[in-house]
Amino acid sequence: MGVFVFLPLFLPLTAWPVARLAEHRLHPRTATRLLAAVAAVLAVCSTLCLALLMVVGTAQLPGNPLPDGWSDPEVRAAVPYDEVAGVAAIPALLTVLTSCAGALWRHLRVRRRAGRALAGLRTGPVAVLPDAEPYAYALPGRPGRIVVSSGMLAGLTAGERRALFAHERAHLAGRHHRFLLAVQLAARANPFLRPLRTAVTFTVERWADEEAAARTGSRRTVAVAVGKSALRSRGAPVATLAHFAAGPVPRRVAALLAPAPAARAWPPAFTAVWLALWAAACGAAASALSSANAAVTLIAILHAATLPA
Repeated sequence: MGVFVFLPLFLPLTAWPVARLAEHRLHPRTATRLLAAVAAVLAVCSTLCLALLMVVGTAQLPGNPLPDGWSDPEVRAAVPYDEVAGVAAIPALLTVLTSCAGALWRHLRVRRRAGRALAGLRTGPVAVLPDAEPYAYALPGRPGRIVVSSGMLAGLTAGERRALFAHERAHLAGRHHRFLLAVQLAARANPFLRPLRTAVTFTVERWADEEAAARTGSRRTVAVAVGKSALRSRGAPVATLAHFAAGPVPRRVAALLAPAPAARAWPPAFTAVWLALWAAACGAAASALSSANAAVTLIAILHAATLPA
């Protein structure tokens, strides 16, 4: 297993440059999909390696339920650093699993509560709540609905309301809550992935902004609606639900007042963002190969330890 089992814990660092550059150099749709995929791969590999280390650490604990052969001195000699890293991985993995389960549970709980709260309202794609507190967010489901308060609508003009609804429809159509949930879980699995979570929170909103601008035909109207809403809105009930005033609003407004981004899916060769993309891709590939190598090696060692002498 060797040092390969530790690489996926630190290889998320290779994605930091692309997390920053993708926000500015790639189309928001491309950046969101790319960063979410890279974060998911790196998080899965990191968690797998923690699990492998935990198996090694558990074998060293007295009274463990594993076969006696797994704690033999020969096995410990074949698995480097098992006594320290293996035992330390036990609370680390439990923390990761508890944190991810808590985030997923809160996401599902908020969705269920919101669905029950809207059950008594008139059916339709938009649910307007009689609440003076301004907020608007996309509630996924079958079908998804746009939840907006009367306080939010009262502060917007007719054109700005159309921009708001187009923005939230883009969130529902693009299943943006899945990308937000994926990067939230990834950041909880490995703290080194937090820059990707921050970047995706921004690019998801930029994606919806561009869709809204295309539908309304006015980038300025969307920019004004975003700015006005951010000054008054309290946001969504949970971070994994996309809402109108999320992300760095000044940067979103500045992007909307600039020309529309090019829809090119891949940047030109040998540019900074191209090199950062390749670094992230190589990091994700190396993480997958390292975790696979560690898993196969550990399985072979433990299988050999359980064979009769």
